[in-house]
Amino acid sequence: MLSPYTGKEMKLVYEPRTWNFRGEEYEYIHTAYKCEDTGELFTTCESDDAGFMQVTNQYRVKHGIPFADEIVAVRSRYGVSAAKMSAILGIGTNQWRLYESGEVPNISNGRMIRSIMNPKVFLDLVESIRQQLTDKEYANIKEKVQRVIAQSKDYHLDAYECRRVFCSIRGADNGYSATSLPKLKAIMLMVLHECGEVFCTKMNKLLFYIDFLSYRQRGYAMSGLSYRAIDFGPVPDRWDRVYSEFDEIHQEPRPIGEYEGNVLVANAVVEDTVLSAEEKSIIHIVCERFKNCSSREISAISHEEPSWQKHHVSHSRIPFTEAFTLKAI
Repeated sequence: MLSPYTGKEMKLVYEPRTWNFRGEEYEYIHTAYKCEDTGELFTTCESDDAGFMQVTNQYRVKHGIPFADEIVAVRSRYGVSAAKMSAILGIGTNQWRLYESGEVPNISNGRMIRSIMNPKVFLDLVESIRQQLTDKEYANIKEKVQRVIAQSKDYHLDAYECRRVFCSIRGADNGYSATSLPKLKAIMLMVLHECGEVFCTKMNKLLFYIDFLSYRQRGYAMSGLSYRAIDFGPVPDRWDRVYSEFDEIHQEPRPIGEYEGNVLVANAVVEDTVLSAEEKSIIHIVCERFKNCSSREISAISHEEPSWQKHHVSHSRIPFTEAFTLKAI
């Protein structure tokens, strides 16, 4: 970004700040471009949005308020229009649609939305406003919710599988990202499509850079993984289990000098609907930066990261706020 005063390229700077959101103070990392000659700071819509997201993510977790993608998912689950969902919950006509677009619900509405993720609770709510629905509306909604209740064991399978693999709820440890096996599979498939066969050691680092770059640019990570700083660099928690979860991705032994390692090989392509254009762009940036690096080279690069140097002695989790200290990308 060029300075409007001097026309020179400006440097990105990151500063810890506090933001008062709904009467509460939250710490976040402020991103801005600095004009070296004047000292003026300039932000973009994207950097402002990322800062706001850092703050509201903390607020949602603190007060048990669902995230926007969860709000979209619960309505989709019941097959109810946004306007009808607003009517059932007794909130403003367009309020549900605003929540799906990212507006943060107040605490009472947020907790009510979380409660109706349980289909039996939602059905009780529908029953309580029976007189406000036409016979057809009531019958259609009741039928759909009862179907969800009957299928609830299958519906919760992915969430259960995520807990088994990730061992982490949505929060600061995983960059406030939804834990989704389909999303993780799509990320890995795209990486393998762009980089070819990738040793597990290298995939550990690629996922680290993808998630941390995502957090730096958007205010939340992508895969739902959390990361630890071990002797060989950043790795996802339980990475050995992560890489054995998908039939479409398998490991094959390959020689590495005098040793032997496992490479990840894909036998499928990523579905276009799983990753957003923004997510694909982040993955592409990381792949372009590191696709020609060997496992040893990318490990050495990761050892230069302040985030690894700060946490590797204790093998502790790497906070996602360290995304703003990344040097390699």
